[in-house]
Amino acid sequence: MTSIESLALEVSDTAAARRFLADAFGLDDRIGVRQATEASTGFRAFTLSLIVSQPAEVDSFANSAIEAGATVLKPVAKSFWGYGGSVRAPDGTIWKIATSNKKNTGPATRTIDDIALLLGVADVAATKRFYVEHGVAVEKSYGRKYVQFETPAGAVKFALYGRRALAKDAGVAADGSGSHRLVITGDAGRFTDPDGFVWETADRTAPAR
Repeated sequence: MTSIESLALEVSDTAAARRFLADAFGLDDRIGVRQATEASTGFRAFTLSLIVSQPAEVDSFANSAIEAGATVLKPVAKSFWGYGGSVRAPDGTIWKIATSNKKNTGPATRTIDDIALLLGVADVAATKRFYVEHGVAVEKSYGRKYVQFETPAGAVKFALYGRRALAKDAGVAADGSGSHRLVITGDAGRFTDPDGFVWETADRTAPAR
């Protein structure tokens, strides 16, 4: 099964980005960082989501992200689908923290159940076809609105959403240009998708940091 093996954020200050990942989410060993070489403005057309088990976890991670320097985009709150909110890290990455549960079952343990990457794309159907042709299997598909791909246990979940819909969900304007400042590593080979997201082949000798 073709899947994401790792992610690397391209940032202006790698040391600061690692500190944020560690202090906010404890993810400095799971998300890589690289020195950015290209400019980026506005919405970068992707979000990273932390999927957790209960509202107490959402509150804990949201609070630690804010303490680490993140800016609130959508305050955490209950909604029809659950409980969550979104923040923008100092390096510009948008993080969503969410649970489908509306009630706590115990104190927060700061456990992350899943990490999910959502790409905001111009044509969901066309980009879906592209990824299927590159060996990525579809798990769920809702026409031209949303596609979720199959993911092995423990791997980063991966989905497509319309660019404007994703920006609205994150709480930002959809306008943006330049580099996505994200490199995806997997076993599908090296390529650039129709929306400019770069995939690399995994380096078995060292993680992208």
